[in-house]
Amino acid sequence: MPLVALLRFPGVRIDYPEDSGMVLKMAGQMPKLIRGIRNEHIFLRKLVRDTGATLVISENRYGCWHPAVKSVFITHQLNIQAPGYLEWGSSLSGSIINAFVRKYDECWIPDYRQDGGLAGSLSHPRVLPGNCHYIGILSRFSGQGNYSGPLPCPVPDIFVLLSGPEPQRSLLESMVMKQIRQSPYSAVIAGGRPESKEPVIAEGRIMIFPHLDSSLTMFYLQQAEHIICRSGYSTLMDLACLGRKAILIPTPGQTEQEYLGASLKAKKIHYSVTQNDFRLQEAMELSSAYTGIILRSDKDTLSERTRMLSG
Repeated sequence: MPLVALLRFPGVRIDYPEDSGMVLKMAGQMPKLIRGIRNEHIFLRKLVRDTGATLVISENRYGCWHPAVKSVFITHQLNIQAPGYLEWGSSLSGSIINAFVRKYDECWIPDYRQDGGLAGSLSHPRVLPGNCHYIGILSRFSGQGNYSGPLPCPVPDIFVLLSGPEPQRSLLESMVMKQIRQSPYSAVIAGGRPESKEPVIAEGRIMIFPHLDSSLTMFYLQQAEHIICRSGYSTLMDLACLGRKAILIPTPGQTEQEYLGASLKAKKIHYSVTQNDFRLQEAMELSSAYTGIILRSDKDTLSERTRMLSG
């Protein structure tokens, strides 16, 4: 049985500034991106040499391919969503991504081929490289049992799941908190700050947790009447795994989240609203017309792909 190395380590991220100097700033990050890919390649060569790994699976790591071992690239983003005035850049970036993807033995796409899947055009390019395979969604909640431990607080009317980079994470928390305080609803807010543990009670009906573990997060996602969260793809896969709908607030300036929010809103799956336009009561009322979606992890396809590569 070959040794399988699963890699998900800090790499390089291209940030998309919101101002008119975006093109220059993106160009300025290219040396950092190239250095990151080179460092990943060096790291992987050492890992293979030290461990004897024969199959390497990595997520969005463009330098984790190796000529002597089987390698798999996992991504849902074969198309990059650029702002409207840089739409021409989407085709260019797609070509660059495809060139890297072809260096791998296989590319696994955590989505479904049918009807545009969950990620829409992000995971469904016009031309799909021949080594790409749709493997169904991947969720941390897949196969996880129901929570049976003590509850730190009762099931709330609203569960707010915060995530993403600062300062937008804190800006969203402040805005949502202000509106919940002005409402009659109870709420649990999961702050996405694992470095801090102590919960805070506000006005007796709002519980703020700097961090919640997966089992409690899953419980409140299942039980709360309303869910408010960002439209990051991992969060969307978690919601689909549980069959829950949510009020989506894309992170401003993150074109992928803005695209996903608009796409799922158009399909009547999740209600999505910009951060500046969010109004709690209005969002809750409008969200009632949306259905959510249930998608299950395709364990058979994933097992088959792994078996074929490791055989």
